[in-house]
Amino acid sequence: MSDDYLRKPFSIAPSPTVLAVDDPQTATTNYTPATSTFSSAPVSPYLNYDSRFLQQAQPEFIFPEGANKQRGRFELAFSQIGSSVMIGGGIGGLAGVYNGFKATNALNQTGKLRRTQLINHIMKQGSGTANTLGTLAVLYSACGVLLQYARDQDDNVNTIIAGSATGLLYKSTAGLRKCALGGAIGLGISSLYCLYLLSQENNNTNSSPKFL
Repeated sequence: MSDDYLRKPFSIAPSPTVLAVDDPQTATTNYTPATSTFSSAPVSPYLNYDSRFLQQAQPEFIFPEGANKQRGRFELAFSQIGSSVMIGGGIGGLAGVYNGFKATNALNQTGKLRRTQLINHIMKQGSGTANTLGTLAVLYSACGVLLQYARDQDDNVNTIIAGSATGLLYKSTAGLRKCALGGAIGLGISSLYCLYLLSQENNNTNSSPKFL
């Protein structure tokens, strides 16, 4: 449907007027050429309303009373864990392909033996990297959810504390020095992420920040 049709005024012609005479055969129908125009604004061809009133700058959604307008950490945890496992499997698989070709070329392996070694490298490194990133995602999500329920709010403080606690817990069995190093790495990554969120919030003040 073209826009020209929508710009035309919505009008309805009155019903024809029948002149009553004595002879039914000579009865004629008198049509009045006048039209009654409701509005000069463009209206919908199906409903009598101005479609411009429905144009909104941003989509609007209906939320239950007291509900947040964005998903919380518990809802985001499932997608974070699954995405981390898939990304880890992909990265580990690519590393396994590289190391497999390197190892088989060094040993001059060909044919089925080379193919078997490549599959072993891909499966081993892919599962290992996926397990590592999945474990980090579980620890981070669990810390974030607990902090959100404990503090009853979700902000950058939860992100920094959850990132630091993830590094500390992941390296807690490797000694005090490596545990502190893991916490420092988690603190640095979470701090950089919070700075990125703050910069995005300053650039676009209309959108609320989405904490992970």
